[in-house]
Amino acid sequence: MHAKTDSEVTSIALSSPTRSPRRPVYYVQSPSRDSNDGEKTATSFHSTPVLTSPMDSPPHSRSSVGRHSRESSSSRFSGSLKHGSRKISPNDVSRGGHRKGQKPWKECDVIEEEGLLEDEDRERSLTRRCYILAFVLGFFLLFSLFALILWGASRPMKPKITMKSIKFNQFKVQAGSDFTGVATDMASVNSTVKLTFRNTGTFFGVHVSSTPVDLTYFEISIASGAVKNFYQSRKSQRSLTINVIGTRIPLYGSGESLSSPAGIPITPVPLKLSFVIRSRAYVLGQLVKPKFYRHIDCPIIFDPKKLNVPMSLKNCTVS
Repeated sequence: MHAKTDSEVTSIALSSPTRSPRRPVYYVQSPSRDSNDGEKTATSFHSTPVLTSPMDSPPHSRSSVGRHSRESSSSRFSGSLKHGSRKISPNDVSRGGHRKGQKPWKECDVIEEEGLLEDEDRERSLTRRCYILAFVLGFFLLFSLFALILWGASRPMKPKITMKSIKFNQFKVQAGSDFTGVATDMASVNSTVKLTFRNTGTFFGVHVSSTPVDLTYFEISIASGAVKNFYQSRKSQRSLTINVIGTRIPLYGSGESLSSPAGIPITPVPLKLSFVIRSRAYVLGQLVKPKFYRHIDCPIIFDPKKLNVPMSLKNCTVS
């Protein structure tokens, strides 16, 4: 190569563009914890040549500078952390793991506490349900016991029925025929029965009804009557009058002994009066309602001479 002349150098300098002034390059070196590292770093720092521009530095020097700056920043960050602390990276959070000897996350304690609270709430709800169930069962048992006591106390308080008398206003036997046209003796009876009904209950009233009051002659009903339904308050009584009437009742073969020219029996006639009086008490509404049935059977001997005369019913059986 031959040396350039001054004219060529001057032309090249004029033709090339003016370069911008070079900026100074600064290097920041953080001191290390131990002095040995500091000495090594200082030695390396002095041994490194000072470059006036990043463009003039070789590639390996720029990379070393970048690594060194990152290491220095990481060392500064690690130095700012307290002793024994650990930097948590997102990878550690995503994996959910922890290093050996490291305490688990605090969220675990929170979850355990929430589970304990849920268990306590569940126990409280179960205890509350048990209390409600026990209260319902206790109330049911007490109410049943109270109803049973009322029922047992009301059973002996049966109504008392006293038969007073019967009076025959008419007793006639005549020849005739039944609804099919068969000839037979026909009986017509008109009588009045008196009795007394007493409610012995001390804390309840009774509703009273009755079956038909039958007056029979050898199992043939020759007259009947009915008792009107009524209500009798506690520890009270009333007198009842029952009309027992029969009109043209066929006797068939049983009426031969009763026939007479006047139509009035000549001999005494054995009769029987029977009926049932039913009483119902509502002690505790529809729950406790004892029922009482009194069966009444009265044997009667009709004397034709005592027509229209009251006859005593002392021989009646009340059960």
